[in-house]
Amino acid sequence: MILRESIADLVARYALAYDTRDWDALVECFTPDASLTLRVAGGDLVGPFRGHAEIMRLMRDSAAAQDDRRRHVCTNLVVDPSGPGTATARSYLTLISVRDGRLEVLSTGTYTDEVVQVGESWRLRARHIELDLPTDGRRSR
Repeated sequence: MILRESIADLVARYALAYDTRDWDALVECFTPDASLTLRVAGGDLVGPFRGHAEIMRLMRDSAAAQDDRRRHVCTNLVVDPSGPGTATARSYLTLISVRDGRLEVLSTGTYTDEVVQVGESWRLRARHIELDLPTDGRRSR
């Protein structure tokens, strides 16, 4: 696969693994020394969460707190090579909730990723998640 297709596959594998709670597949999206940070609606920076154990604890705890089915829809991927076997990738996130036969957009946001080639595959070395929650802070249940 060419660079962009390989990184698009990585972004999609991350979203699918989280949404299906396939923790083994999700951890494979990250390098062992990866870091993850996030910011919600311009608030304080959360993290960094470093390494597989911290990142997976965050992912599992977040999933356990959800009483709906989530779909992370990733679009508008832009990939910029930054050196041999490294690149920066940016994409949009639309977070959809499925509950009681209804769909609801919970948030939009962006992913900013540092990715590295590990053998034949690509992995996240650093991921920053920037979520845009509704300005009135409402979330239906």
